[in-house]
Amino acid sequence: MAGAGDELKLLGMWTSPFALRVKLALSFKGLSYEYAEEDLSNKSELLLSSNPVHKKVPVLIHNGKPICESQVIVQYIDEAFPGAGVPLLPSDPYERAVARFWAAYIDDKLLKSWLQASMGKTEEEKAEALKETFAAVANLEAAFEGCSKGKPFFGGDAVGYLDVTLGALVSWVHAGEALYGMRLFDATRSPLLDAWVDRFAALDAAKAALPDAGRLAEYAKKRQAERAAGEAANN
Repeated sequence: MAGAGDELKLLGMWTSPFALRVKLALSFKGLSYEYAEEDLSNKSELLLSSNPVHKKVPVLIHNGKPICESQVIVQYIDEAFPGAGVPLLPSDPYERAVARFWAAYIDDKLLKSWLQASMGKTEEEKAEALKETFAAVANLEAAFEGCSKGKPFFGGDAVGYLDVTLGALVSWVHAGEALYGMRLFDATRSPLLDAWVDRFAALDAAKAALPDAGRLAEYAKKRQAERAAGEAANN
């Protein structure tokens, strides 16, 4: 738990994989916190004042001091509460650098192309993005093999920084399967990550933080319908 006098408040949105990343980190560290759900169409004054540069979730407020950007927040949590829960970042400097490299890759390559594959304006755009997504999956499959060294998680025997970083997508992986009939990681293309998804999702700390995939799928359907209606109105 957070130490005496420590006050933690998370500003997030339940569907955001970036906010889910912070929820997972707090859960695996065993830290108690206050959660405030943000309406991104009507952002709170607290969010705007806490993250005046990007005006986005997540923001973690620790004893009145805001920390922004999900990967920065996860690293901060690990450093600010070293005795809580499991250590997320590796202790070895080289392994820590490797973990940070692949965490950035997840956001810059995998997540970016995966979103484009579902939201592209043309079928050609979607197909090209899907090709980039599967190329990123292949690289992350190799990264898992190297980082895990044959153990269950990126962090080895226990969950680590990359598990939390990628774990934020687990519910969306299942929602995507329900929506499109396609699994981001599968037993043929990425057997190690396919097994990891189910292994990670079965952990109590993950269950406590991750949203229901069916609810996410319904949310995605609603947003798709709204976008389609907006595009039709503009034509």
